Amino acid sequence: MTEKTEILQLGADALRQQARRVDDFNCVKFHQLIATLSSIMLESNGVGIAAPQLGASWQIIIVASRPTLRYPQAVEMPPVVMVNPHYKILDESLIKDWEGCLSVPGIRALVPRYRALHVSYQNPQGVACQMQLQDFPARVFQHEFDHLQGLVYLDRVETNRDIVAETEFFKRIAA
Repeated sequence: MTEKTEILQLGADALRQQARRVDDFNCVKFHQLIATLSSIMLESNGVGIAAPQLGASWQIIIVASRPTLRYPQAVEMPPVVMVNPHYKILDESLIKDWEGCLSVPGIRALVPRYRALHVSYQNPQGVACQMQLQDFPARVFQHEFDHLQGLVYLDRVETNRDIVAETEFFKRIAA
């Protein structure tokens, strides 16, 4: 990865492909990609990012819920790199809330997501890990996990009326 790495935008073919499992945890490119994902996510005020957003077809996501300009009400949690993640639903309740995406700038939408999950993944050293996520961090995980399946959050919207311009979104949350 170079310093000129950019986040792919909606319409890029790589965003619509299923990502491959990571099998080589010693690969230099793998660790460089994780570092690049982290820095781009932070620079972009993101609360999560997935490898396909940088054109890398690997099952790697970072979940990093924290208050930002884009998500001022987000809860604080340290960034977690998740490789080859999967999950079980702990709470079948679907909660609609606002989402945006670094690959879909300028738009926000109300997206239904499960409230609580049990997540299993490998860390960057290949060690099996588990955690439970709920509310906003669970939402971020599901959003990033979708990228590994070739989906974007707009694919989950129930009606086009739930999609708004980001300028309108900021008016709504300021009210």
